Amino acid sequence: MVLWWIGNAVLLFVVLPVVIALLNRVLAALERIRAAADGVLAGGGRLAGQLEPVPAALARTDRTIDEVAVGATRYAGSVAKLLG
Repeated sequence: MVLWWIGNAVLLFVVLPVVIALLNRVLAALERIRAAADGVLAGGGRLAGQLEPVPAALARTDRTIDEVAVGATRYAGSVAKLLG
């Protein structure tokens, strides 16, 4: 019976504080992760609001590329005629 009480005392004064300390570290890390995730979510929300004009800008870029391609083709054709 004495060994039983010694085992209980070891459990109470050694193992339980170690478990509580480890649990505290895990919960602190979890809170830091949660705060970082909230920051990412807020930043993503702000970014999504700024992406609204992107399709119009891409359409304008496509038109500009087409115009440049036509001009470059004409120029290359003229240079080919001069060199050929």
